[in-house]
Amino acid sequence: MAKLSEPFRLKGLELKNRIVMAPMCQYSVEEQDGTPNDWHFVHYVSRAVGGTGLILVEMTNVEPDGRITNRCLGLWDDAQIPAYARIVRECQRYGARVGVQIAHAGRKATDAERPVSSSPIPVEPTGWKTPHELTTAEVREQVGLFREAARRAVEAGFDTIELHGAHGYLIHQFHSPSLNRRTDEYGQDKLRFGCEVIAAVREVMPADMPLLLRFSATEYIEGGYGLDYGLEIARRYKEAGVDILHVSSGGEAPPNGSRQPGNYPGYQVPMARAVREAAGIPVIAVGMLDEPELAQSVVQSGDADLAGIGRALLRNPYWAVDALMKTEGLRAEQPAYKRGYPLK
Repeated sequence: MAKLSEPFRLKGLELKNRIVMAPMCQYSVEEQDGTPNDWHFVHYVSRAVGGTGLILVEMTNVEPDGRITNRCLGLWDDAQIPAYARIVRECQRYGARVGVQIAHAGRKATDAERPVSSSPIPVEPTGWKTPHELTTAEVREQVGLFREAARRAVEAGFDTIELHGAHGYLIHQFHSPSLNRRTDEYGQDKLRFGCEVIAAVREVMPADMPLLLRFSATEYIEGGYGLDYGLEIARRYKEAGVDILHVSSGGEAPPNGSRQPGNYPGYQVPMARAVREAAGIPVIAVGMLDEPELAQSVVQSGDADLAGIGRALLRNPYWAVDALMKTEGLRAEQPAYKRGYPLK
């Protein structure tokens, strides 16, 4: 089976290894204009120098009121493209490939004066704003916003695009039976919105560019959907045009219920394997895969095609080179750093 160090190829995307930097919000847009700044440049380029195969830029939103906070990234204006292009070019210079996670926070947009959602259900517990239920026409407008954000991502030079359909954000709010109580076509077929977004984004992507989608394979709220429905989501989104599924879980709303399996290293890996087998599609496993041996075993065992690393890459931008040295005895690629990784 594959090792962490082995290349991964799908369509026109070629990764030098199977280590993926999972998207992690930085909340660092000081100007609150959605445009990445020097913090983001240093943050992402450091992980490219550190040997990561695929870097997924944090949740990047399709409109100002789609942000979790006003300090989050956005891609709703052509004027934002050059700042992203600068990050992409420099990361590619060090052998990394770069994707961007396009999203809308929906009812979880904390700084929006009037957040929106599939249905007017506020996040629990109290203190969250009651969202505006999008009209059918407004839902179609949201599809267009995703399309335009994807077009800008392509113009910025990203190697791939990921849609955020997990953790209770807008796409999730539509495909979740607990959060979508609509009576129109987007309620009768709860996966319709996600499928239309996928189709719209594919329209502006090159044919050889893979489309990723992150989704929650199960929900944790009481009465939330289980893995069987998660596998249905996976199959439908694959049919709509998704090439790789990034398998997470939960996050739809507090408090978590009894469905949550725990919070321990690799707790989501069985879900990733189930999705891979049921949908017949490459998957990224994620969830406390901090120890290199665990990440290696996830790939070698066939549980997943790629290992998503989150908080460990926040702590150590050189996690990838450290992991490949520890598991396979491979030295850092950057000549200036080789002395830091002596051969045993």
